[in-house]
Amino acid sequence: MTNILPTTLVGSYPQPGWLVDKEVLLGSQPARVRMEKVWRMRGAQLEEAQQDAARLAVADMERAGVDILTDGEVGRESYFNLFATGLGGIDLDNPGSAINRRGKAAVVPRVTGPIEWRMSPLAPAAAFLRSLTSRPIKVTIPGPFTLSVLAQDDHYGDIEALALAYARAVNRELRELKAVGVDVLQLDEPYLQARPEDGRMFGLKAINAALDGIQGPTALHMCFGYAYVVADKPDGYSFLEELEDCVVQQVSIEAAQPKLDVSILKKLASKTIMVGVIDLGSQEVETPEVVAGRIRAALKHMAPERMIVAPDCGMKYLPRDVAYGKLEAMCKGAAIVRRELGG
Repeated sequence: MTNILPTTLVGSYPQPGWLVDKEVLLGSQPARVRMEKVWRMRGAQLEEAQQDAARLAVADMERAGVDILTDGEVGRESYFNLFATGLGGIDLDNPGSAINRRGKAAVVPRVTGPIEWRMSPLAPAAAFLRSLTSRPIKVTIPGPFTLSVLAQDDHYGDIEALALAYARAVNRELRELKAVGVDVLQLDEPYLQARPEDGRMFGLKAINAALDGIQGPTALHMCFGYAYVVADKPDGYSFLEELEDCVVQQVSIEAAQPKLDVSILKKLASKTIMVGVIDLGSQEVETPEVVAGRIRAALKHMAPERMIVAPDCGMKYLPRDVAYGKLEAMCKGAAIVRRELGG
């Protein structure tokens, strides 16, 4: 892996149409509870197909030149629900309701007892990913703050207590993922941006608890929502510089689609920044030079040793050929700037 401007994905990559029903996927909100109707097969056949899709995703990433790989989350219905519905204390048969970031009611897990980690929902796929490549790998998991916001609490009666209970479960999961050879562990916390006041009250406390004792690189992704779902994005974060006081080492941000004022990166002086340089709100494939220009703009405010190059967010809603083209442009754009830096 290159030491200067390494490339990665935020997490997801498009699933093949033979694996998921694209009409169901594109016609649904990101799943908070189970959405089994999206899969085209069941049982052992589904598991085999998911592994085949992971092989294809990894092959695409290696061919494009990505340095830190994921499995594209091809075995998940969303970034959120596989872990969220795999915990004890959740009534899977009678889900709850919560208000999402667009102010609409969403079907979410209903907490009816103590949140309990029982077995790892994510480690089997992570171990399979580890077997596919010698490159560094990353696995994402929903963070405790977002888990607590996207739940109906019928047990704790206090959202901070709920977030800390989720944090303990996340910590157990992270340890399992580390044990199967995952190099980078990423928390997905989009709702820190959507609920900044709550984030300031207990978000960092919950995140620090989730990462307690975790060895190796840790990352936190914070976004404005999938481009497929949220078209109009603000040009600044309502919660970002607060992460300077968090134990997480890498912070992943959207910069391309929202045309973020990247001078804000100066306020995260101790963090490595995963800068979004691929606009997922457009199906036009950027040229490598456009990507290089976005990288150069960010480097005006940070040292190259502190930058990781990535798409804005997960890529799962893009057509597969578009997603691959964008990945290849991202890697070539990073290579242009790397040569300029003498790296």
